[in-house]
Amino acid sequence: QVQLVENGGGLVQPGGSLRLSCVVSGTIVSLYHCGWYRQTPGKERELVARIRSIGFTAYKDSVKGRFSISRDSAKNTVYLQMNNLKPEDTAVYYCGIAKAGDMPDYWGQGTQVTVSS
Repeated sequence: QVQLVENGGGLVQPGGSLRLSCVVSGTIVSLYHCGWYRQTPGKERELVARIRSIGFTAYKDSVKGRFSISRDSAKNTVYLQMNNLKPEDTAVYYCGIAKAGDMPDYWGQGTQVTVSS
């Protein structure tokens, strides 16, 4: 049974940093395309950052230069380092993994990130 568990969300002031973790069990994360997504009330879930199984990364324009996605194969974990956070980054962040294509086959439960002074 594949499970994804996100951690690391919380309340942070504008300009602050957080690191989200997505611990994957039941499969080998390095075989998957891994992504971090976010969603706010009334809006569709959007892709924030992705790391392909071969290591290529891509980011939503508004987070380029501030967010960094990485993967630790030994820990079977995907990370999202978020720096210089802005109030508009406030959302529930989800981890998703896809064996092929862009649509995740598995999702985590989400972790709340709130950026506010």
